[in-house]
Amino acid sequence: MKKIILSSLILVASAQAVDSVQSWFEEGTVKGNVKYYYIETKKDIPNSPSTSAHANAIGGQLGYTTANWNGFQTGATFMTTNGFALPNSVDTSILGKDNGVRFNGTPAQKSEVAQDSFAVLGEVFMKYTYKDFSALYGRQVIKTPLIHAKEVRMLPSAVQGAFVDYKLGNASVGASYLTHFKQRTSDQFTNIIKHALGDNTRAITGDDEGEVVVIDGVYKADSASVKLYNYYAKDFMNSLYIDADYKNKLDSGLTVNVGLQYINQKSIGNADDNLRDNTAFTGGKRISSNAFGLKIGAGYDESKLDLAFTKVLADSDRHDSLVLPWDGTPLYSNMITSNDLFQSNYGKALNADSIYIGGSAGMKLAYTQKYDFTGFKGLKTVVSYLNVDNSKFANNQRDYNAVIAYGIGNFSLALKGIWVRHNTSQNTVGTVSQIDKLTQYRVIANLKF
Repeated sequence: MKKIILSSLILVASAQAVDSVQSWFEEGTVKGNVKYYYIETKKDIPNSPSTSAHANAIGGQLGYTTANWNGFQTGATFMTTNGFALPNSVDTSILGKDNGVRFNGTPAQKSEVAQDSFAVLGEVFMKYTYKDFSALYGRQVIKTPLIHAKEVRMLPSAVQGAFVDYKLGNASVGASYLTHFKQRTSDQFTNIIKHALGDNTRAITGDDEGEVVVIDGVYKADSASVKLYNYYAKDFMNSLYIDADYKNKLDSGLTVNVGLQYINQKSIGNADDNLRDNTAFTGGKRISSNAFGLKIGAGYDESKLDLAFTKVLADSDRHDSLVLPWDGTPLYSNMITSNDLFQSNYGKALNADSIYIGGSAGMKLAYTQKYDFTGFKGLKTVVSYLNVDNSKFANNQRDYNAVIAYGIGNFSLALKGIWVRHNTSQNTVGTVSQIDKLTQYRVIANLKF
């Protein structure tokens, strides 16, 4: 039904402009990308055989947006990922991992589904703009702190709903009503609450479906910015995100920046009662999470050093880990492997990992170097280190990331090496588990047009 409504909106807008349809479409814009991705993941698991998996995929996006006609625009984006030269053991995180998780079948059947290539109409929308006001309905890729595109695999995540925004000089305010979510490794737009809680949705919220209402305000000036987002999901949870950033270039040429962030989450309505009364979901604990972050950066010419500290407060009487089912990875200390598909897969909202587990203190150090001064324009390297300390962990988690990136024009190439000692995850009832070592390599070539 919702697909019919989306299509009807586009047809109605076209019919209202019979004399202008040709120019409306001829003056539109086409954009997209072709991406190749290789990933290899090795895991050393205590008291179990080591595992190794890899995959190759090629795909990308092709999108078209009409010109503006009396404030109206419409558009659509086709997305696809296609595996090839796949081994017996496949890393499905660039294919259909989420499709496999949601499939109701045996482990072997789930694995087979997760390895399948797929295509999806990731965006289709109607937009109206008048001066500083805009309204949109449809499917869209968005980037907010807790609901994000997370474009670190082949395709982005996307949402479906209604959006309104209004600009006020350096500030903007917005509201969104979100009904569906498509995870980056899936071709399915699932009800946004159903995606988070899976088969437990009714038992936790009292309903089979739900929505998320987002209210946001953003202020951006030359040297400072402030963001506030509130995500309200009736009978599930409310999430508040605030951050402030200040940046200044000194007379010496040194650029410094400082940022602060705060996140608060709590279960509300039916979920608050049902999580307390049923030990099967979170061990009888209501959601109550608080996290803080501080980042400091200094850059000179083509070099930059960043330091970040984050802390998720511990509360043994509550489910104190951050709940992030919609591909948001908001903490300043986030690394390439942080929240590595643990929470954003179907039904996995109450899981957590690394810096997002209640009680975790994350300290991250990163150094970025560009090489234009050598004549190798477009070349950049990034090395980063993360230490995660938590009294629940048998050993501190330590992440080491190295990236070599090159970009020229619309083409980019990235080589990524990831090494993690004691990679840590937590299940819904709070049981923590660690693997001895995770090693991952990625090669990503991307051509935009």
